[in-house]
Amino acid sequence: MIVTRVAAMALMFTGMSREAAKFQARSAFTGAGYTTHESEMIVKHPVRRQIVATLMLLGNLGVATVGATVMVSVMSTSTSTAQARWWLLLVFVGGVSSLWYVFTSRWIERHMNRVIAWCLKRFTDIDVRDYVALLELSRGYAITEMLVEKGDWLADKNLASLRLSDEGILVLSIRRSGGIFHGTPRGEDVVRVNDTLILYGDLEDVEKLDRRRAGYQGDKEHIQSVEEQDEFEEQERIRLQEMESKLEAKKEIEAELAAHAVQTTDGKN
Repeated sequence: MIVTRVAAMALMFTGMSREAAKFQARSAFTGAGYTTHESEMIVKHPVRRQIVATLMLLGNLGVATVGATVMVSVMSTSTSTAQARWWLLLVFVGGVSSLWYVFTSRWIERHMNRVIAWCLKRFTDIDVRDYVALLELSRGYAITEMLVEKGDWLADKNLASLRLSDEGILVLSIRRSGGIFHGTPRGEDVVRVNDTLILYGDLEDVEKLDRRRAGYQGDKEHIQSVEEQDEFEEQERIRLQEMESKLEAKKEIEAELAAHAVQTTDGKN
C-alpha cells in the first residue's frame, strides 16, 4: 500500500491526475496491465515509464515474498493447536482491517501524501529538469490533470459560473472525451462529463475540487474555498507589505551609514 502511495504521488508530480495516478500505480504493482489512454501517456513519458517499471519489479518481488510467507505459515500451523490457529486468524483479520482503515482514511491519506511529497522532493530526482520548473513551481503549486466524472460538482456548468479562479485554481485547457482540445478555454465553455481539465493551483485545493460532488454540499464547499482563498490572499498582501517595509528600512539604514562614513572621512581630511 505504501509503495503504491509513493508511486502515485510521484506520478502526480509528473502531471497526472490523482485518480489516474492511483489507478495506474495499483495496476502496475499488481500486474493487471489495463490498456487505457493514461497507460499510453505513461509509455511515452520517460519519468513515468521509470516509475512504473520500478513498481512492476517491486510487485513481482512482493507476490513471491507473500506466497513464501503464506506457505511457511500454513506449514507451521498445520501441527499447532486449534487455539493457536484461532489466534493466528484473529491477528490476520486485525492486520487486514487496520490496513484497510489506513488505506481508505482521507485524513491519513492527506498527511501521508505530505510526508511522501517531502521525501520525494528531498531524496529523489524523479522529475526531468525542464519539466519540474513547469509542474513543481513552489509552495505546493503545480499543473495537473483532472478527469470530470458523473456527479462531480464541475459537470455540466460553464467556466464563468464555476468561478474557479476565486478558489485560486486556473483552468489552462480542456481535453474533450472525443479528442477535441481547447487550448484557451473561455467563460462560456461548458465542462462536460469525461472531460479532462488541465489545472494550475495548489495540489491540495485541486484534490478537494476533485472530490467535490454536485449539490448543496458542493456549493457550500465552493463558498468555503473562496473564503479561504480570500483570507490567504489577504495574508499574502500583508506579508508583502511587511517585506517591503523592512526593505525600505534597510535601505534607509544603509544610506545613513554611507552618509556617516562620508562625513567621517571628510572630517579626517
